[in-house]
Amino acid sequence: MTTISTRVTAFSERYGLEVPILQAPMAGACPPDLAVAVAEAGGMGASGAVLDSPAKIGDWVRRFREGSSGPLQMNLWIPDAPPAGDGGEAAARGFLERYGAPGEPAGPPPVFAEQVDALIAAGPTVISSIMGVYDAPTVERIHAAGIAWFACATALDEALAAQDAGADVVVAQGIEAGGHRGTFDPVAAESTGVGLLALVPQLADALTVPVVATGGITDGRGVAAALTLGASAVQVGSAFLRAPETGIDTDWSAALGAAAPESSVLTRAYSGRPGRALATPYVRAWVEADVAPARYPVQRALVGEWRRGRAGGVDPVNQWAGQAARLARPEPAGVITRELWHSARELLGL
Repeated sequence: MTTISTRVTAFSERYGLEVPILQAPMAGACPPDLAVAVAEAGGMGASGAVLDSPAKIGDWVRRFREGSSGPLQMNLWIPDAPPAGDGGEAAARGFLERYGAPGEPAGPPPVFAEQVDALIAAGPTVISSIMGVYDAPTVERIHAAGIAWFACATALDEALAAQDAGADVVVAQGIEAGGHRGTFDPVAAESTGVGLLALVPQLADALTVPVVATGGITDGRGVAAALTLGASAVQVGSAFLRAPETGIDTDWSAALGAAAPESSVLTRAYSGRPGRALATPYVRAWVEADVAPARYPVQRALVGEWRRGRAGGVDPVNQWAGQAARLARPEPAGVITRELWHSARELLGL
């Protein structure tokens, strides 16, 4: 049986890590400075590029490489099929009008194929996916460029599908994780809720590729538990949200510091795709009014319009939060990275 030390060492050597800590690719909360700090501390930095144009992707990677030559993960969402009808836009607009008038509509979103081209051209260590898998030609291009593909999965059938499609690593996302659910089917994402404690060992037993654990891991205890369950590394997001390099909204940061596990909820109020966020008055209003947010990406566009209209009552940022977010500390990201592994090693006796 493979030991924890053997598993972690093999994974770390393969991906150029000194510590088996990966920064989660948090779109909107992953500036280059954060990724640099994590990579320079021996982990893997990351960028969530779902909202980024090819030019912005190139600029982000340039800024990262000015600060670090360490490992880097770049992430994209696999696009959903277009929603039926208006995707719920009319009802969602009617609800949002209670907050005032919208601003100008946004321009067209980035083109997925062009984003993929930009990621491959940037040459990160890893290109990752969420909400599905890349098609076979894209996987071939990624591998031909010497880049690994990490695929996020929230259930065993998704993990097996990702492995069959050529994923080098599967990122097991538990229901505890902050931010968007990675479930392949957008409707199933609202009911697929496997906890990390149950998900990781099942994937580790069933897969031949390494498993990275993510969701509710905010200190060394969580790291040690995930590695004991069969993961080869961990990916953490909420643990870095309060780091000065992340630079999130001060109200959001303060709320994270006071958040109980039950303070975060799954909501479609920000983008139309389910994600775990703090139960702010804006998020709760959608439930209390019994109005369904529009489907992705319609809801994301609508929320952007009302934010540009500076509508009071609409959260100015998406207040994502994992269930263990209160354990996050307002310390430098490099300190957090090293402390996560130091504490885990002590607990594991490594």
